[in-house]
Amino acid sequence: MTPTAHDAMLFGIYPGSVSGDDAGGLAAGPPDDPSRITTALDLLQGRPGRPFLVRAYTGFDDTTARGRPHATSTPAAAAQYAVRGRSLDLVAQYQSASGDVEGYCAFLRELVEQYGHVTSTLQVAEEPNVTSMPTLDGAYPDVCEAIVRGVTAAKEHARALGHTHLRVGFNTTPLFGPAASFVADLTGRAGDAFLADLDYVGLDFFPDVFQPVAAPDLPGAVEGLLHHHRHTVLDPAGLGHLPLHITEHGWPTGPGRSVDRQAEVVETVVGAVAAHAGPLRLSGYTHFALRDADSANPGLFHRFGLMTDDYAPKPAFDSFAKLVERFG
Repeated sequence: MTPTAHDAMLFGIYPGSVSGDDAGGLAAGPPDDPSRITTALDLLQGRPGRPFLVRAYTGFDDTTARGRPHATSTPAAAAQYAVRGRSLDLVAQYQSASGDVEGYCAFLRELVEQYGHVTSTLQVAEEPNVTSMPTLDGAYPDVCEAIVRGVTAAKEHARALGHTHLRVGFNTTPLFGPAASFVADLTGRAGDAFLADLDYVGLDFFPDVFQPVAAPDLPGAVEGLLHHHRHTVLDPAGLGHLPLHITEHGWPTGPGRSVDRQAEVVETVVGAVAAHAGPLRLSGYTHFALRDADSANPGLFHRFGLMTDDYAPKPAFDSFAKLVERFG
């Protein structure tokens, strides 16, 4: 269950190996190792029974068959990790080139049937404000309608099946300038059902990754971004009352990007999120990612992991485990 602003933070991590890149492709490397993933998740969770999210991605496009089980694309067979108090943070991507919103809504209902018992948060679409890359959902027609109708379709079906624990939401990346109205435009086209059924809003953000931020300035930059998203983006959209969950954050290692600095960034960002969780109604934090896509590749998108691609921990792995213990 997504906590309120008065509860401890809900932590999670994406444990798959595949990562999107800035060219609309995918960064990949050695295959996942389920046993090593399970061991790492146990260590990060800290103790059995502590709520902890396992982020997983699946998707709908014009080839998706209806009426059959839908496999998670990454990590594969994600439900196997939803044990000992862990549950899925399931991302249902919308990538229909034909704008098949009705088919997507049916897909969401089927996901609720298949995964609802092991899922805490169901995210409808992924970064729908980003229109420039085919790996992200903003590149596809009628994505906003898919969110509006999809949230209610998923929530209604969850209620019908008795999955009262299942929270349904959507996310964006940071929104500035004219783009800051994206969420208000979305809610403006939605009816009362969408506003009533929406449980949380997610934010994917990666400070000091795509635009450099000096180390002394990072805490203030994170605080400023979170304040901006709450007060400039969500409040005008009528969503100021909803929990805001950091659905993706990470900092890659590689040439000129040390593993020690990665640990410092994780500590700084999570510390800032925790410090402002109450006033900004920040419900949780999910890290991207558990392991590198390919530790031999110097590319920026191949080394986001807290571990190398053979599951050797970087210093940030231990840092994150301590943060979960402290704030979780």
